[in-house]
Amino acid sequence: MTRTAPPRGPARPLRPGAGAPARGFGLALLLAGVPWAAAAQPADQAAGPLGLGRPATANEIAALDIDVMPDGAGLPLGGGSAAEGARVWGGACRSCHGREGEGGIAAPLVGRDAAARPPTVGNYWPYATTLYDYIYRAMPRNAPGTLSPDEVYGLVAWILAKNGIIDDEAVMNAATLPDVVMPARHRFDPDDRLESDAVR
Repeated sequence: MTRTAPPRGPARPLRPGAGAPARGFGLALLLAGVPWAAAAQPADQAAGPLGLGRPATANEIAALDIDVMPDGAGLPLGGGSAAEGARVWGGACRSCHGREGEGGIAAPLVGRDAAARPPTVGNYWPYATTLYDYIYRAMPRNAPGTLSPDEVYGLVAWILAKNGIIDDEAVMNAATLPDVVMPARHRFDPDDRLESDAVR
């Protein structure tokens, strides 16, 4: 014999106002925090329609304004040689990039063969100035931004010297680094699309 479940009646609608106290309590907590957050900001530092946040200070902006352009704009004071960079390399770079920059758990940085893969600073990098930019902002990988300008200049000199691009005694600084012509620069064409209607 087959049993059938008794028919169910229509579902009862939610009682008007059910759940409202919980929702109202949560909303009250949320709104209660808004005046407190606004009050926590001094009146002269309030920014925007909600009165939250404050304008960045000149020092805060300067700490983030560290980009270096291909023409060398943005390079800081300081300098370094390959010999000085070798000491920094041993402590901050060698464990990932290899003893002589040949690569390890990270990419190789030394090598001039244009057909070699993966690409290196010697066979692919178009501007020595942007090598400074990348190292200063992103290296070493486990502690980016911890190297001083002098240390970065030294590392750049060491890498360039290892690739046979500059002499071992050359000192890299804001005046000399933009003058370095990278072997692969001819492999790149300037991107002038911003001056045309073909921007994609």
